[in-house]
Amino acid sequence: MANRRQDVTVIVGGGHAAGALLTTLLQKKYQQEVVLVGEEPHPPYQRPPLSKNYLAGEIDQESLYLKPRSVYDDAGYQLRLGERAEHIDRDNKTITLSDQSTLKYGQLVLATGSRVRYLNAQGADLKGLHYLHDIADSDALREQFVPGKSLVIVGGGYIGLEVAAIAVKAGLKVTVLEAAEQLMQRVTGPEISAFFYAKHRGAGVDVRLDTAVTGFEAGNHGYVAGVTLADGTTVPADFVLVSVGIAPETALAEAAGLPCDDGILVDEYTRTNDPDILAIGDCTRHRNLFFEQTQRMESVANAVDQARTAAATLMGEDRPYDAAPWFWSNQYDVRLQMVGLSHAHDERVVRGKPEDEAFAVFYLREGHLIAVDAVNLPMAFMVGKKLVYQHREVKAQALRDPDIELKSLI
Repeated sequence: MANRRQDVTVIVGGGHAAGALLTTLLQKKYQQEVVLVGEEPHPPYQRPPLSKNYLAGEIDQESLYLKPRSVYDDAGYQLRLGERAEHIDRDNKTITLSDQSTLKYGQLVLATGSRVRYLNAQGADLKGLHYLHDIADSDALREQFVPGKSLVIVGGGYIGLEVAAIAVKAGLKVTVLEAAEQLMQRVTGPEISAFFYAKHRGAGVDVRLDTAVTGFEAGNHGYVAGVTLADGTTVPADFVLVSVGIAPETALAEAAGLPCDDGILVDEYTRTNDPDILAIGDCTRHRNLFFEQTQRMESVANAVDQARTAAATLMGEDRPYDAAPWFWSNQYDVRLQMVGLSHAHDERVVRGKPEDEAFAVFYLREGHLIAVDAVNLPMAFMVGKKLVYQHREVKAQALRDPDIELKSLI
């Protein structure tokens, strides 16, 4: 056990990365005083359910919390909730908060996460336009879920499609407008995109691809009444969800002079170029022994893995971050599990049949497995995770042949 130090470790952020770091420090019996500064009034919580079972009303708010607040209180960790970190003075090692108080730190961990990308279009300030990023956003969106209402979702990525699945099951009329030629085009291949397109269409969602949004039409009392498209037509809407991605929250780091490039730049130990400041989660662009280049990852897995590495760094341990990235999405009765990054593949292999709603797509590069997308096929994901991490060379036929057990390839 490390000796107790007088320095204070300050964590800025209240999302999954911050919560995972606190949990890991608790497990490691970290002897340093810890203060977490969170802008929201909630203890650290998980965000994925905000577009899944929390939005559907299947779990309550406390189920989102990574730990009850009492756990942190019992450990002597101080949570400064509802306060915003506004300025870092690196010379004096202090942080100024929104109430104008200051915190002295020995070590600082930035887990500032991300912010939603706003759509800069005519009528974007109308009432009834929603974005989904935090608990309050999910609560406000759920209040509009009245059977028969028309919801238009701008963006066909994970969050937009997850909301569409919940909304149409709740009896809403749902339209999804996607500017690209495929759903989830940025993160997956054509087979997975086509499967989810058919799944949503079959559930009654009006999915329109290659459809650009130019603005929003006003109705009564300043509320949105429709979404205007590039071809001049308007899609009627009682309310709208704009889900066009996120951007890393780097303003605090940039103002402090920390290097940023679409994320706070950190090494494989989560350190910035300031030896007393670490950064973790969605806000970072990081080095990873798994990648040839720095990457910014928007995922819970990355938040947790970086948090563990940061905890090790704070404890003086040598543990570089080298995890393979993985993701998941729940839509209807479908669980999509993904591991690796598929964009650089030169061959795709499909195992199983999409029409059976249990299949996987394996992505190869020069014969090596670099990514897997599995639909209701957890074994393909689990085996793929190991093979991707090992950057294993695998025969395409072995992946495709249902008579060859995937476990045998490990």
